[in-house]
Amino acid sequence: MAAAMGRNVNTRCLRLSMLAFIVAASSGTAGAAEITVHPDGPIRTLTEALTIAREGDRIVVHPGTYREGTIVVSKPVEIVGLDYPLFDGEHKHSVMIVRASNVRIKGLEIANVGISYVEDKAGIKVEDARNCIIEGNRLTNTFFGIYLAQTADTHIIGNDIRGQAVREASSGNGIHLWYCKNITIADNQIRGHRDGIYLEWVVNSTIDRNVSEQNLRYGLHFMFSDSSIYRSNTFRSNGAGVAVMYTRNVQMIGNRMEHNRGAASFGLLLKDISDSRISGNAFLRNSVGLYSEGSSRVVIERNEFIQNGWAVRIMASSLDNYFTRNNFIHNTFDVVTNSSRSFSTFEGNHWSAYRGYDLTGDGVGDVPYHPVRLFSFIVERHPPTLVLLRSVFIDILDLAEHVIPSLTPEALVDKKPMMYRIP
Repeated sequence: MAAAMGRNVNTRCLRLSMLAFIVAASSGTAGAAEITVHPDGPIRTLTEALTIAREGDRIVVHPGTYREGTIVVSKPVEIVGLDYPLFDGEHKHSVMIVRASNVRIKGLEIANVGISYVEDKAGIKVEDARNCIIEGNRLTNTFFGIYLAQTADTHIIGNDIRGQAVREASSGNGIHLWYCKNITIADNQIRGHRDGIYLEWVVNSTIDRNVSEQNLRYGLHFMFSDSSIYRSNTFRSNGAGVAVMYTRNVQMIGNRMEHNRGAASFGLLLKDISDSRISGNAFLRNSVGLYSEGSSRVVIERNEFIQNGWAVRIMASSLDNYFTRNNFIHNTFDVVTNSSRSFSTFEGNHWSAYRGYDLTGDGVGDVPYHPVRLFSFIVERHPPTLVLLRSVFIDILDLAEHVIPSLTPEALVDKKPMMYRIP
């Protein structure tokens, strides 16, 4: 029996040696070769192709279904799929782990990653590498979709990542980054995970033009991730929108936070962030548009707050924030706070509920606007009273508070309300 096993090993080694010779001969030069993987060809698995590949080779995978366990990429190669060959994790394991720099993975379909409560299994996991590109892949029913750990200078571009998460405890994130630097995440479609995009201890990330929707928790969730920019993304119908925590120097520009509804839902949560800018975003029909707690020196400008339950909920622990040139349109409550004092500034915003006048004709209201309603104070302390929102009693209460302000914070006022919607 031992002799038979030895002969099998020797036969396989001889076959791999012959294939390596064929690949080297086909290159015609000392440069990179192209290796073809085909279900009916001489090289039938990606694992086999990686065994004979050299640095810089291109591996082209033809259509078919490949069940190879966990594939480890330990060489700088390019892996390209034709018509999305399927790599099936069989609900048992990670599909591909990259442990080399300068790897490109494009055009693969990866599915059925196993669920684990002790191991972060993923469709594509990149560990301790640089200069990788993960582009144009389809990931379906993966635990974690694309997972980067201790990775730098890497691009995740144009992937379609669709999970089937039912409970947070048994689901991972669509794109997950841990302890990374200089990462670009652009033009991806992500849905059906715990968090669409999750970042922890990430520096200098750029997140552009992604659509993250119908995730159980957050469309985007990042903590301790400084000096990053997030532009032109859509976060739609997630459990709780976008969460930004324990971070500084963040730029959020031109994003859409929409239809994030629920008892604890918001478009954007700011928790202990500082020295940041939120500009040109649209907050549309969220339970809470923007929630701020413990945040300081944040500029919130030229945003659209439209038809939210609470457009802005800003806690007394938020200091020195500046709201300017924003449009507040048909929100149930424009601004809510938990203090009779204000530690942030509102100036030059447009409020659809403003009933002042402009005798000078300069487009600025002559009467200051107090955006905090007395009824919002009552709801903050006694939530069940919200059922009275459309009652005549609340209309009378609002009128009385407008004529003789008593409880709403006198300092939280827009002294230069704009008469017209700001373009």
